[in-house]
Amino acid sequence: MATAPSPVSIRPAVAGDAEAIRQIYNYEVENTTATMDLVPRSLDEQVAWLGARSGAFAALVAVRPVGPGADGLFVNGSDEVVGFAALSPYKERAAYRPTVEDSVYVRRDLGRHGIGRLLLDEVCDLARSSGFHSVMARIEASGAASRALHAACGFREVGIEHEVGRKFNRWLDVCLMQKML
Repeated sequence: MATAPSPVSIRPAVAGDAEAIRQIYNYEVENTTATMDLVPRSLDEQVAWLGARSGAFAALVAVRPVGPGADGLFVNGSDEVVGFAALSPYKERAAYRPTVEDSVYVRRDLGRHGIGRLLLDEVCDLARSSGFHSVMARIEASGAASRALHAACGFREVGIEHEVGRKFNRWLDVCLMQKML
């Protein structure tokens, strides 16, 4: 798995990561338009979401060591989830199966430290190694940071869906971006 500059690394998500993933995601649900979900996930729902992720559709997490122990050494195997990424089927119909959709979320206090880039690069590598042909990103159109991240990782804008979502009492456009693998 990829390793970040500094102590951040990427690994497959495990059931024990559910609460940290839920906290990161629920912040976005309640405070931003980064997701079109309107209702925060319960822990049981997050555990089920993780349980449904396997193979090419596995979730990945960005982790960093919790910190040094009393002796100044990092505790082996003790890490903190600071972001996550996953692939999902793009559409239900069979002809769309070679295409997947990505999701990438980073803890808000750690944005702009390269964590999103590590996650997106790794999830695109997973898509490529799983035999997919392209990856789609659906980004709320005012999400400049997410659009810039995807562009930096080789995605290009392929369209805008106008007023397809409604959140916080306003209509939202969605930018479609695509990366050919």
